[in-house]
Amino acid sequence: MHGVGVSCVNALSERFELEIWREGHVWTQEYEKGIPLAPLKQGGKVPMKRTGTKITFKPDTTIMDVTTYNFDTLASRLRQLAFLNKGITINLSDEREDPVHVQQFHYEGGIAEFIKHLNKSKAVLHEKPIYFEGERDLPNGGKLTIEVALQYNDAYAETVFSFANNINTVDGGTHLSGFRSALTRTINAAGQAAGLFKDVKENLTGDDVREGLTAVVSVKLPQPQFEGQTKGKLNSDVSGHVTGLINEKLGEFFDKNPSVMKKIVSKAIDAQRAREAARKARDLTRRKGALDSGGLPGKLSDCQEKDPEKCEIYLVEGESAGGTAKSGRDRKFQAILPLKGKILNVEKARYDKMLGHDEIRHMITAIGTGIGAADFDIARLRYHKIIIMTDADVDGSHIRTLLLTFFFRHMQELITRGHVYVAQPPLYRIKKGKSEKYIKDDKEFTKEILRRATENMTVEYGEEKLEGAELRNFLLSLDEHQQLFKRLERRVRDPRVVEILARPDLPLDTKADYQDKANVEALYNPMVEAKIPGVQLRQDEVHAGWSVTFFDQTNAEREVGIDLAVIPEYRRLRTLAKLLAKYNQPPFNVSKGERKDIKNNWADLLDYLKAEGMRDASVTRYKGLGEMNAEQLWETTMNPKVRTLLRVDLADLVETDQIFSTLMGEDVEQRRKFIEDNALDVRNLDI
Repeated sequence: MHGVGVSCVNALSERFELEIWREGHVWTQEYEKGIPLAPLKQGGKVPMKRTGTKITFKPDTTIMDVTTYNFDTLASRLRQLAFLNKGITINLSDEREDPVHVQQFHYEGGIAEFIKHLNKSKAVLHEKPIYFEGERDLPNGGKLTIEVALQYNDAYAETVFSFANNINTVDGGTHLSGFRSALTRTINAAGQAAGLFKDVKENLTGDDVREGLTAVVSVKLPQPQFEGQTKGKLNSDVSGHVTGLINEKLGEFFDKNPSVMKKIVSKAIDAQRAREAARKARDLTRRKGALDSGGLPGKLSDCQEKDPEKCEIYLVEGESAGGTAKSGRDRKFQAILPLKGKILNVEKARYDKMLGHDEIRHMITAIGTGIGAADFDIARLRYHKIIIMTDADVDGSHIRTLLLTFFFRHMQELITRGHVYVAQPPLYRIKKGKSEKYIKDDKEFTKEILRRATENMTVEYGEEKLEGAELRNFLLSLDEHQQLFKRLERRVRDPRVVEILARPDLPLDTKADYQDKANVEALYNPMVEAKIPGVQLRQDEVHAGWSVTFFDQTNAEREVGIDLAVIPEYRRLRTLAKLLAKYNQPPFNVSKGERKDIKNNWADLLDYLKAEGMRDASVTRYKGLGEMNAEQLWETTMNPKVRTLLRVDLADLVETDQIFSTLMGEDVEQRRKFIEDNALDVRNLDI
């Protein structure tokens, strides 16, 4: 929950329990739907040095529609709190998982480590973040604590986070404005004093000095005043205090570290030159009408509706698909802007180069908001839905990522306000006779062909018979089992080992199971019997458990142990192995009408039924939007009554920033490591 205290949580909880350790006792109180069941109760004695509070609550499902907690969201916020409060340790445990998923957050360096975390996938101008802190007396008698950390990188975007009393003030406030004005003033003063402005006609602006800046500004003060219920902006007047501290501390740092100062000032001067070039380019294109809403791009097929809330624009990959979309759209409210080829990667491009790129300039003009801190105005937005529509192949994914990089770096407010969407064109079309069905992904495709296959079909094994919904559910579980088997095989690199791991009676389901030697021997012994090379039973001292090592089919040493037990795919495979065990009684007698067949194992049975589901049907797998005609594109991807759109959200700004830096930035090694770490999780590889 955002910006609320314990009283609000209590009011929204079905049950709420409070435990306080204080003054040598534990105090407890319980509530139901916000009402105390009894007064605060003094319990047993505890050591005087033990203090703290424990809150246990269960959300009220009659009030809250969604009561499921996302581990990654919680982890992101708690990591942030650990950065903001240096030296504290926060433990997060998810007991819904088996084994329990535990993460610990502890950062002695505080927000200086936060800066390193933010810049880990970027090339920095100076190795150590600049960090300073200070206290100032407030007029009301309280103390204002100010912490600032900053570091420059060779990118062009600004990444600044501001906090007040650990609350992320996403809309800034007086502390952020004080930081920005002081930063601009101090860098200008340092550059002038060092004689670095000989060829510079005017002072550096705020935009110039913030290019490539990563910074965290954190203030703590009594009784802060925020704007709005979500506390997105700090209104308490602390600007002067923040400005004074930065003028003093940053000025001292520059005096002691002239080489770092020169790098920062030089980067800002380069940014100024690029800004001036961009201004000239913008003025030139405006004179030509290219960035003015009165001169919309010629390739834009605009809609008739003038109310932006009712309008949507499709950014379509390719001129050909753009023409098809133009023919298939509802011209009343749908506009089409075809994009030629791959757009510029703005993560690696300066502002002036970006504005010189035709496709980006056309997008800026069509969307209407303008771009840049001085020109962007959300009130001028011409379409409240901006829909990215690309092919379902690797090039389409790349173009989609390039577009998202542009929106994230230069029009982020469009994302935070929920205006950016991704279209979901179908991946398959199944046609049989006059009927046809469009399928959005591989999972739905498997469901559909198995549904078709199992109509009027029975499968007999042993004394049992499967048909209808039970048969379909068995086959879907079997298909998932086979997919997980293949994915685990890519990790282990020996199918014989995976076959043993998939045995339903193997006593190795959880992390704790690998701590019992007898359990691990149940894996070791069959591996020896299978004559898998180099099999050894080893004690895992790091995890206080046991593991089995062996040589895979490439003669590389592999290990099966506790690390495998925490992988969700492994745990799911173990669950399915037990669920499917009762069905593993071949042969399987398959009958559908007059047709009968016998299959001797699961793999053959599944392959046979998938083929049966596609009997007499024509299956088309789409890779390009151009493979559909205008009517098909409308019916599958553009018709609001049946289409699926994915709205682009920013759940974690820090992680999103790092992903774009890693995937789209200059650091090749970081990108290679990311690919290596995630290669085995690829589901749909386009070759």
